[in-house]
Amino acid sequence: MQILLNTDHHVEGGQPMAEHLNAVVKDALARFGEQVTRVEAHLSDANSHVKVTPDEIQCTLEARLVGLEPVVVKERAGNAHQAIAGAAGKLRRAVATVLEKHEPRRSAEVHGE
Repeated sequence: MQILLNTDHHVEGGQPMAEHLNAVVKDALARFGEQVTRVEAHLSDANSHVKVTPDEIQCTLEARLVGLEPVVVKERAGNAHQAIAGAAGKLRRAVATVLEKHEPRRSAEVHGE
């Protein structure tokens, strides 16, 4: 699985952040094996234009699945690590749901085969 990190200029996107993202995403999606080919992460500071409130980091994760439409989730948190962790949990649940809906055995059971 290929994992790509994109950030805006208000969020640190260096090697330590990329390594953290890789570890969290691989852990969250490990059970899906080769069904997930790529995950793109986009980290941005949702409040970069106004500094009245604490920084709010948004993490958008997009998973590419073999033969299916991409799955996209978003999470906002006080820092990048929390946003990544929250988004990874949402992505795990969303990917599981999509794959279960397209599982051949379930289709056969529904159609009485």
